[in-house]
Amino acid sequence: MLLKRAIEDEVLKYLRPNKVVVLLGPRRVGKTVLIQQILNRISEPYLLLHGEDQDVRRQLEYRSTQRYKNIIGGKSLLIIDEAQKIPEIGNVLKLMVDTIAGIKILATGSSAFDLEKFTGEPLTGRKHTFYLFGLSEKELNQAESIFEKEANLRNRLVYGNYPELIHLEDLQERKAYLDELIKSYLLKDILEFDLIRNSEKILQLLRLIAYQIGSEVSFTELGKQLGISKNTVERYLDLLSKVYIIHSVGAWSRNLRKEIVKGKKWYFFDNGIRNALIGDMKPIENRNDVGLLWENYIISERIKYQQYEKMLVYNYFWRTYDQQEIDWIEDREGTLHAYEFKWNPNKKAKLPNLFKETYPNSEFEVINRENFLEWVS
Repeated sequence: MLLKRAIEDEVLKYLRPNKVVVLLGPRRVGKTVLIQQILNRISEPYLLLHGEDQDVRRQLEYRSTQRYKNIIGGKSLLIIDEAQKIPEIGNVLKLMVDTIAGIKILATGSSAFDLEKFTGEPLTGRKHTFYLFGLSEKELNQAESIFEKEANLRNRLVYGNYPELIHLEDLQERKAYLDELIKSYLLKDILEFDLIRNSEKILQLLRLIAYQIGSEVSFTELGKQLGISKNTVERYLDLLSKVYIIHSVGAWSRNLRKEIVKGKKWYFFDNGIRNALIGDMKPIENRNDVGLLWENYIISERIKYQQYEKMLVYNYFWRTYDQQEIDWIEDREGTLHAYEFKWNPNKKAKLPNLFKETYPNSEFEVINRENFLEWVS
């Protein structure tokens, strides 16, 4: 079953004359399939190009309005898949939308540090950016009943949400898919970046982060363990964020004496990648890290929801030097919303007294496997 992606209607809505829609996301999350689903819904003539194709890169590299008109012909929609491969793609697209009347453009990319860098300033006021992730719980609702949800959820905590996995029944096939994804695709964009050569150090760094989900990490300590500098650790983590493998959450503070101010926690966008990196694909009944898996999973689902619903929100965690803490803080419309994550619905949690006293107008909720759907879909 081919699922309708949450942003499909919005992407179609923003395909407008002399505008560019930029679609970003990690490799293998379904950007190319989404393009085909969009093309199935339109009747206008289109041209589909692939940035991986050397001939395409060569043709587009020389910036000439007449050349671009000749390439596009009478088509009104241009799609460029893996557009980050095309040198100075932002200037290429700017010239097209500025000089070819009525042209609509959809450009996809798996690498934010390339596509965002090159489409940012040149396309100011001319583009709309969307992000696509692995399948969300809301999208998966199309394929499973509420009775199937918990069993499938248990599998997703281990194997993650890459779209191709839902077609693989055999768990060994799922493991093999994730192993291949890590070996062939995970670091592809980073390793093609000019100054990056040491893939083994990056994988080692990811494994260290995988064991410290939901904990504050020290760049200095990570550097010592890996034999690299603190600055290199920071740079690698930044690049890993820009290709949507991991993401960080900063500390919430009003600079009170007891509050942690500068800490960062790191999470994976996909549980399956995290588990495959550390070689642990055991079912959750046989694991001692279910709490970490749940925290990582529910945070990634919430980020998808925030992006797809276009929420104006700032995310944090909160902790004090005497170990009072809250898993997740959202600053929305002037109100703080505090959340604790518990896989077991019978586990209780309460708002720390210091937080309650300092932020009396805040709201608090515990998110567990029985009520999480309301929070993410």
